[in-house]
Amino acid sequence: MIEANGVVTRLDGADAWVRVGRSSGGCGRCDEPGGCRSIGLAYALKAPDEEFRLPNRIGARVGDAVGIRIDERMPLRGAFATYGLGVVLLILGAAIGHSLAPPAGEDLFAFTGGVGGLAVAIGLNGLLLRNGRWRRSLDVELAKDPSPRSGCGGAFE
Repeated sequence: MIEANGVVTRLDGADAWVRVGRSSGGCGRCDEPGGCRSIGLAYALKAPDEEFRLPNRIGARVGDAVGIRIDERMPLRGAFATYGLGVVLLILGAAIGHSLAPPAGEDLFAFTGGVGGLAVAIGLNGLLLRNGRWRRSLDVELAKDPSPRSGCGGAFE
């Protein structure tokens, strides 16, 4: 689990806008072995010092210090679904198109197969986004009790 601390800056219906910012403190070991790696949460969501919107399931109010938790596999899963699947299906489609081509049309068939592979990837990504179980696996959790570590030794406030 990747954890960081944030502050609720505003509310919008059932959502809270949370700022996870980088301060000058911290142990400086975020990305070293043994470091808490909490800086990964901010980069997984957005660049540091930006606000982002989260479901406010805990009833947080403006100014509340909150904890933010995300499964450490989420960034890799999301990246594979959006980028990896497209690349794999593009290459696979191009290879299939090339193998089915007559001797004079290999390039055209490879191109067509690649475009077809990308179309399939876009369709699969659309299905994944509509799948509630998949979306819940990518969910970011807002918690009332911020981590006592305060991010990476104080890297987040």
